[in-house]
Amino acid sequence: MAGFVLRWAINAAAIYLTALLLPGVRVPGVGAAVVAALVLGVVNAVIRPLVFVLTLPLTILTLGLFTLVVNALMLSLVAALTALEVTSFWWAVAGALLISLISTALSALLAR
Repeated sequence: MAGFVLRWAINAAAIYLTALLLPGVRVPGVGAAVVAALVLGVVNAVIRPLVFVLTLPLTILTLGLFTLVVNALMLSLVAALTALEVTSFWWAVAGALLISLISTALSALLAR
């Protein structure tokens, strides 16, 4: 349970930092980032695997780059369901990439 809460906090921090760094991604506050992190976790656990399997031929054809599109679509879905705001598809791509990078870096720092 502690691992889940830590992962949730890391994702919330990553979403909040991404909103501070990218002008096309906005979140009203820390509370909204926490809710968006929870919804993103559920979307990544339930919907993303199905979308990934359905788009596997395209992912293979593009040597894995289509995964960025899938991640952007998942972030756009979260934005549609929460107070997170993403202004365009390209900001969703940049936001998904930055959230992944920040989340990975924070996880590596806290794993020590």
